[in-house]
Amino acid sequence: MCGISGIVARKTMIDSEREIRRMNDIIEHRGPDGEGIYCYQNVALGHRRLAILDLSELGKQPMHWEEKYTIVFNGEVYNYIEIREVLLKEGYSFKSESDTEVILAAYDLWGKECVTRFNGMWSFAILDKEKKVLFCSRDRFGIKPFYYTISEEEFRFGSEIKQLLEEQPLLNLPVALDFIITGIEEASDETFFKGIVKLTPGHNLTFDLAQNSYQIEAFYSLPDEGKETANGDSIPGYISLLEESVKLRMRSDVRVGTCLSGGLDSSTVAALASKNYNYQEQFYAIHAKSEEAATDESAFATLVSGHLNLNLKTVVPGYQDFESNMDEVIYTQEEPFGSPSVFMQYFVFKEARKNNCIVMLDGQGGDETLLGYERYYPALIRSLPWSKRLKALLNSKKNSRLSMLEAIKYMLYFGNYKSRLNRVKRRANFIRPEYLEHFKSEALRKVSESYSDVRKMQKMELTRSQLPHLLRYEDKNSMKHSVEARLPFIDYRVVEFALNMENEAKIYDGWTKYVLRKGMSGLLPKEIVWRKNKLGFNAPENLWLEKHAAEMEKVIRKSVIFNAISDLNQLDLNQLDKRMRWRIYNLAKWELLFNVRIA
Repeated sequence: MCGISGIVARKTMIDSEREIRRMNDIIEHRGPDGEGIYCYQNVALGHRRLAILDLSELGKQPMHWEEKYTIVFNGEVYNYIEIREVLLKEGYSFKSESDTEVILAAYDLWGKECVTRFNGMWSFAILDKEKKVLFCSRDRFGIKPFYYTISEEEFRFGSEIKQLLEEQPLLNLPVALDFIITGIEEASDETFFKGIVKLTPGHNLTFDLAQNSYQIEAFYSLPDEGKETANGDSIPGYISLLEESVKLRMRSDVRVGTCLSGGLDSSTVAALASKNYNYQEQFYAIHAKSEEAATDESAFATLVSGHLNLNLKTVVPGYQDFESNMDEVIYTQEEPFGSPSVFMQYFVFKEARKNNCIVMLDGQGGDETLLGYERYYPALIRSLPWSKRLKALLNSKKNSRLSMLEAIKYMLYFGNYKSRLNRVKRRANFIRPEYLEHFKSEALRKVSESYSDVRKMQKMELTRSQLPHLLRYEDKNSMKHSVEARLPFIDYRVVEFALNMENEAKIYDGWTKYVLRKGMSGLLPKEIVWRKNKLGFNAPENLWLEKHAAEMEKVIRKSVIFNAISDLNQLDLNQLDKRMRWRIYNLAKWELLFNVRIA
């Protein structure tokens, strides 16, 4: 796990060594264990190292393969041992015990197709001197970031946006409006900064150094249709795959711990990981306790840790922590985010580093793959034949917080793009007419259309509307503290198996994530397995935002961007819901920290 930097000068030569060092220095937190740069003709590559596998000097980067290739790599290929065995049989030899060297040998044998054999998370660039190309790749779901800019003069890429910023960056207004009005983030490859984009997950970018051009092509997408797994086979099959995923993600030469909210997903990861933890010490778990009773899950985390004999470390962030770390967290995230809960995760990773847990497992992806949110009910019901819809509607209220009336409202509302668009526009009536009247939101349209079919909705949430922003929070918060986050639920085999399960294995008799609940019965306390409420690392945002109200109003009133897109004289912030107020404030604060101006 590391940070990467790269420059290709397209026209005039630049002081590549100076520039790549500057870019590398910006991401020192992503790799405190070493750094390296490599300059070759018009290409410069940089790397910051967080040592996880093969802690020796043999694992340092940029890493070279004979005289042909040089790589900078951020991430982990968890099945590197299995791939290495295949390569050894093909006559390859290795100097190190790192997965980085395995990537280089795999590229030498299979070319760009090598990425289809990797099980892991990655962003990397390989300078291929023989083919005169720079081959870049990002993992299937975009767990690791790859940002880039391209102009007539140069192509630049990095693990963070900060590496690519101009002195006074420009706002990407359509992205900002979507965020303020709909709350949707990460819905496209664009960022809040004009001109800075992301490489699409599951895609490769090949820069032809001879032709001075590049192309992007997909190597992975979620299957459109798959063979449904019968309910009787789905439970052992899914749990077996998930446990294998956890085992792969335990491979490390440093201490491994886990994030533990007390919900089903994080508790499952903790249970499977602690069962496979082969060291003398207790398995570490980190929990963030909310100081607000309604969002406090600490009793569940304590129950799980006692049941599994975990070494539980609990942090209790208060308002002063929230206030004093405001600039740091927003700067760390690089783009506005929709909820103060990001702060809770930030403090979890800070505590992990304090306890020398350099690798942390987490439960992201469980809800998106196993229909864990109430909003999945209407999509599920609409996917059924008419003869089964009434029964499903009645069942939906049995073991969830969703009433039948709410389920009906969800069905009528969530799949109706025009109704949703009109509603969010009414709530954002403070936006100036020249922006609001022409606002359409392609992201909201696609999300609404996906509600016609539960599989389509899952794919949307995994690729655009839900998982991507959670992965961004995870990567930024963990790497700020030089910690590697690993996500067993997002092993591509686990995801595909979950998508291909019949719906009754995911929602049954009103229970969401039914296959996981049944599979973990006996391994976890029943109070955890059959919980109806889910919170995650929820912040005490009612308390925090009430105390922060005056400061929020002051920052918003001074915002050049917000004054340009809205009429602040007609706006009473107290009349807005808390999430809307937070989004506006977050954008205004981000504007100040990054010196962003509106075109």
